[in-house]
Amino acid sequence: MFSWILALLLALIVWMLCAAWFWLVKRRRKETRLGLNALAGMHWRDFSEIVRRAMREQRGLQDVPGEVDDSREPRSDFLMQDSQQQRWLLSCKHGRAYRIGTAAVNELGAAARLAGARGGILITEGMVERDGRAAAEKQGVEVLDGHLLWPLLQPYLPGDMESQVKTAARREAIRRMSIAALGSLTLGLLVGMGYLTSRMERATVADAEAPAPAAAAAPAVSVAADPAPSPAAPAPAPTTTTAAAPTTSAPSILGDEADPDPATLARYQKELARTLATQPGVLSAFWLTRQTLAVNRSDEIDTIWPRVCTEVKRYPSLRTVRIQLNPRLGVDEPVRWRQCATL
Repeated sequence: MFSWILALLLALIVWMLCAAWFWLVKRRRKETRLGLNALAGMHWRDFSEIVRRAMREQRGLQDVPGEVDDSREPRSDFLMQDSQQQRWLLSCKHGRAYRIGTAAVNELGAAARLAGARGGILITEGMVERDGRAAAEKQGVEVLDGHLLWPLLQPYLPGDMESQVKTAARREAIRRMSIAALGSLTLGLLVGMGYLTSRMERATVADAEAPAPAAAAAPAVSVAADPAPSPAAPAPAPTTTTAAAPTTSAPSILGDEADPDPATLARYQKELARTLATQPGVLSAFWLTRQTLAVNRSDEIDTIWPRVCTEVKRYPSLRTVRIQLNPRLGVDEPVRWRQCATL
């Protein structure tokens, strides 16, 4: 449960950071870019009119008497004056393609001095280069381009144009926030599943290593719990009972020698593993070492153990091997070790 709470918190934090970035930063940048495009798409006369209106209402500048030109010819420079009768020369570079450098700024500064103006104001939807800005400081020219121009002129746009710009910017921001939500949720799920998987792997390793210290004691416990060592045999003659056990349990076995050569012993081991795999409740059997036989089972230990011991005792040389009984598939139980007989 903790892993999923952690994943949910991570997804929420990531989404909140992404949402803040898209709404507070990317949305404003998108709105500025769309707004400048809308300004650049206006007719030059409409653009110059809203520039002069913004200067009147926000800067307190007024048209110089006798300087207003009502002709229909394009005009980019305007003389305006403030309340102290100081003149300013406005130069409008209408269009997004403008990349203004030193030459244009120096030209505006010279024109302002010739017109008797205190300074110049350069207005464009394009961009003034770095060298142009440096020249503007020397020439006393104020630069209003790009991201500085949009907040100045935004209130004077036609209502439908401003609404379209803001709606498009919001729509783009919401789309990106939705994508970020899906990405954050996916990240949270991956982190939660990874954390849960790592815990399960650690638990599996711990369960596999836990029975190891008790491995040495397991044979003794198994022998004590195993009824196979003939509890009904008479006490005075244990030797006779032990010797007779192989003959009575499996009279048909061919390999009955107690100390065969290595090749014969390997053949016995192979035969025993193959035979055990055919027993009910046994999935497979294989040798881990020369003295350890692993059995994969699908039934209870008490059910299959008599069958396993019956087959093992048919081979006198393999009677004392340690048998590792692996847990059943899908069942939470430890590995068990037993012996059918001792020396």
